[in-house]
Amino acid sequence: MSQRPVTPALDDRIADGRCLLWEAGGRPVSMAGITRTLVGTARVAPVYTPPELRGRGYAGAVTAAVSQAAKDSGAQEVLLFTDLANPTSNALYRRLGYRPVEDYLVLTFE
Repeated sequence: MSQRPVTPALDDRIADGRCLLWEAGGRPVSMAGITRTLVGTARVAPVYTPPELRGRGYAGAVTAAVSQAAKDSGAQEVLLFTDLANPTSNALYRRLGYRPVEDYLVLTFE
């Protein structure tokens, strides 16, 4: 298996402790990152669990952990963007205390 190069931004996030890898039974099962807090706000991104490991609570646990870490380090607000077409992640984030604020539409012109 070849490894892809790690971008400087990801290196920075890992070195700064803003990327959390969740393990179960000594095996990585999910991850979540958090941006630096800027003007009192941090953003959770990315959140990822491999498809074969979804539905076991790993993404919820790692998202709750990075959200709490952001608050503990001084963030007054923690936000995340989610796909409105994904009811599973939307329900999870609501259970964790996130609430919808605005909808965004991204348009690309060619």
